[in-house]
Amino acid sequence: MLGMVGSLSLLAVAARELAPRHDPMELQVMRHAIGLAILLPIVAARRFRDVRSGNIRLQIYRNLSHFGATVGWYAAVMLLPLVEVFAIEFTTPVWTALLAVLFLGERLNTGRVAALVLGLAGILIILRPGVTAVGAGEAIMLTAAFGFAIANAATKALTRTDNALTILLWMSVIQGAIAIVPGSLSWTPVSAAEIPWVVIVGITGLGAHLSLTKAMQLADASLVAPVDFLRLPIIALVGVLLYAEAIDVLVLVGAAMIFAGNYYSIRHEARKPAAA
Repeated sequence: MLGMVGSLSLLAVAARELAPRHDPMELQVMRHAIGLAILLPIVAARRFRDVRSGNIRLQIYRNLSHFGATVGWYAAVMLLPLVEVFAIEFTTPVWTALLAVLFLGERLNTGRVAALVLGLAGILIILRPGVTAVGAGEAIMLTAAFGFAIANAATKALTRTDNALTILLWMSVIQGAIAIVPGSLSWTPVSAAEIPWVVIVGITGLGAHLSLTKAMQLADASLVAPVDFLRLPIIALVGVLLYAEAIDVLVLVGAAMIFAGNYYSIRHEARKPAAA
């Protein structure tokens, strides 16, 4: 989980550093080109056993949603303070739980209701509609969080047929293919000074997914989830030190409420007796 926290924090900084000359579509091309360069040798070493997906249609739906959400995330990183981007992103588990109830047949229990109520309260504190204008950056990031939730629900369904490496490989193939045309049309040559940031985009984008998957394999969600909240103070400090961003206390309060709801939901699930 510390690998995921570090990866997403570095990814946000790299996206911010590349933003003056490269748009989100270009960042997607960079990310998935490097991702494929890392994944293809691994798949080849395994004699291409992880190429075939058990549900290619769901892979396409999942990656269309994830692609749009990631483009929105990059755009929000360029428009908002980094701490606000991450705070709004913490609503993703709330929307994921709601989608799982609506489309995967999961039940809406006390824990999920608490996560939904506290999540909505938290996002209202962060956005403060009617008190301050909700700008384009906030609207884009909230939409992106919902897009990530759709992708997460699809990923959960995909794990019934595909392993983590297959899901990652198809992510890079499908999203790289989507990005290549618009990214090429707006392409700006990468300067020598930007190369380290481009490499960071590719490695951290892949590393965040690998780290989270491995963490979930090694530990219960009730242990894994609290570590993710470290992203908020870390990125707040990064924003202050690198970009002189002011810290909005209400953003932190709203994020804490969202996290409290998520954590209560996870603890509630952990206390349920295991099925036979």
